[in-house]
Amino acid sequence: MAIFRKRKYRTDVLERPEYGWIWKPLLILLVLYLVICMGLGIWWSQRPDDFDVTQAVLEQREQPKEPGARGTVMTATLNTTIETLLEKPGGYIRNDKLPPGVWLDNMPSWEYGVLSQARLLTRALPSFGDGDTSLLNDAADALDSDSRDWLFPGAEEPYRRALITLHGYLLSFNNPGMSGFADNGDALAQWLRDAGKALDELTRRLSASVDDPEALRELGVDESELPDATPWLQIDNTFFVARGETWALLHYLQAVEQDYADVIAKAGGEEALGRLIAELKLAQRRLWSPVILNGTGFGMFANHSLLLANYIQNAAKLTETLAQSVEGIEVEPPTRVEPQNDSSEPAQDDTSPSDAADITRATPASIQDGELERRLSEPAVQAAIEAATR
Repeated sequence: MAIFRKRKYRTDVLERPEYGWIWKPLLILLVLYLVICMGLGIWWSQRPDDFDVTQAVLEQREQPKEPGARGTVMTATLNTTIETLLEKPGGYIRNDKLPPGVWLDNMPSWEYGVLSQARLLTRALPSFGDGDTSLLNDAADALDSDSRDWLFPGAEEPYRRALITLHGYLLSFNNPGMSGFADNGDALAQWLRDAGKALDELTRRLSASVDDPEALRELGVDESELPDATPWLQIDNTFFVARGETWALLHYLQAVEQDYADVIAKAGGEEALGRLIAELKLAQRRLWSPVILNGTGFGMFANHSLLLANYIQNAAKLTETLAQSVEGIEVEPPTRVEPQNDSSEPAQDDTSPSDAADITRATPASIQDGELERRLSEPAVQAAIEAATR
């Protein structure tokens, strides 16, 4: 019977929504983000181009056509290297905590190398000249801030404050009572020795990553004096720190070549300075390998650290040679020559014939000594005199 038949209950099954399509656009966005970060990382890792130290002076001085005091080129070059750290593509990335800056290590190491040489020169500036050095001390203290600071205030803020202070110091060279750097090579020699010590330290650090005793003996490096072996992941960092220091020092020496040309010439150090600049330029040659290789001898792979250590060691020796030659050398203060008009067009005479006639009637008491003869020799005056005597 139907009443005893088992009843069938109808159950409605809700369709389960499918969310698989959401992951596809998210995956595409993630891939695009990684590609953009990779492109920015490659762009930000490119070393800034070299700059002309003379052009740096013209861009920073308010009176570029007038000759500056001794030290103008060095100070302007120092400012440009600090500005390069802050204004290059990506800005200052050593303290970045977000991609892509946090993934990079070569450019942050390069920045630290430039910063080390900038600190060294800034601390040496008070010894180059007389006068109030409080501003220079403030700039040195600002540059000594931790390069990894990222919370407020970040490292960029004290570095910008140091840049503003040094720019004000550069503009003070235009003051009539400002004599600039001293007219001797003592302070220059001391700074060169400090720079040479920094280069020696770089040579030891680079040599510590070389696992080739024969190559170290060729460099004249005592293995017992080397620091602990450089970890494999730190080899490229040490390499780019050295590249940054030599890049900054190269520009500082090009500025020295102009500011202390007379001192170096009197000391006979032109050849040593030229060779020193050449060695530092060799240390800045383009690196074609995507990674820093650490090969040995004539093997399949090069040894970039060993090659760079060789250039830096030669530069350190030349630095000491140049320091010895300029120490104790004194020269006469340079004479500030007023700028001359280089225009090839002749100056036009605006004297009218009526004015010329008035000049001829001027009394000697109203004209200074020699002024009458000069004004009478002007072409317009001569023409007026001839017209009056006809």
